[in-house]
Amino acid sequence: MKKNINFIVDKNEDNLRVDILICQRNKLISRTRIKNLILKDKLKLNNIIINNPSKKVNAGDQIVLKIPKPKVASLKPYNYDLEIIHEDKDLMVINKPAGIIMHPGAGNYDQTIVNALMHYDKNSLSNIGDELRPGIVHRIDKNTSGLVVVAKNNHTHENLSKQFSEHTILREYQLLIWGKLRPSKGQIVTFLTRSSRNRQLMEASRSKGKKAITNYKTLEIFENKKIPTLSLVECKLETGRTHQIRVHMNYMGNSIVGDDKYKKKYKRHKDIDLKIQNSISDLTRQFLHAKTLGFIHPKNNKKMYFSSKLPHELNIILEMLRNTNK
Repeated sequence: MKKNINFIVDKNEDNLRVDILICQRNKLISRTRIKNLILKDKLKLNNIIINNPSKKVNAGDQIVLKIPKPKVASLKPYNYDLEIIHEDKDLMVINKPAGIIMHPGAGNYDQTIVNALMHYDKNSLSNIGDELRPGIVHRIDKNTSGLVVVAKNNHTHENLSKQFSEHTILREYQLLIWGKLRPSKGQIVTFLTRSSRNRQLMEASRSKGKKAITNYKTLEIFENKKIPTLSLVECKLETGRTHQIRVHMNYMGNSIVGDDKYKKKYKRHKDIDLKIQNSISDLTRQFLHAKTLGFIHPKNNKKMYFSSKLPHELNIILEMLRNTNK
């Protein structure tokens, strides 16, 4: 367990944000975790509780950040067959299917990836984050499939979190969208914030929220008399905001096939191939797959790179489109 952070602000640190300063002083703790601790009233500035991570400090100020003892999660194990791509004593990489959520939350408390991890090995998961999220460093949506890294100890969790916060993690997704992107490749930069109409959704903004950056390129375009125009796209994330790719595609006017939350109405194609129409209509998930994951191993500093094939239900649609597109 880490000790509390306690220091006096130096002259050359005057007027810095308190979260940035603590992060600079303690390289092993991610800025995201520091911000969360501050928001939970764990910071004292000159013996006064401060819950504003952007608070500016002055030379001579005393900083005390309390690092609470990790909570032990009491979670019901879930006998679920995890697809483990890689495992060592510090971490594991799993290939998550669509249809299962990452961690317990409203409406589902015991049939999640976390519960499956508890069944697999409850004693080998980090416990410095939320007590309902042992091992969870990052997330992908319920109806998105693909690669996720899980931390088996607190050192690994802190190190990976820092890599995520510094945007050095390689994350590439494949997705099928309605229509064509213009331009066919490029970078989308917006802010993302909670939707004013539906708090469960996110929306792009020019000035409000957190900055989100998505690099994209069109891999294939499917377009003829028998099919509506569809595009296979690769997105490389620089940031990892909630629903980022889904919101950014919708922002471009091209929602993801199968996305039931961020969707636009498209004209029905009168001559559409019925097999393709039915396969798309029957899809119970969005056509979004976390295909590639790369990071530096926290212990041996080696580059780790993993790739995952498209799930069967998505590959079938893709092969149909390719055959029809000939």
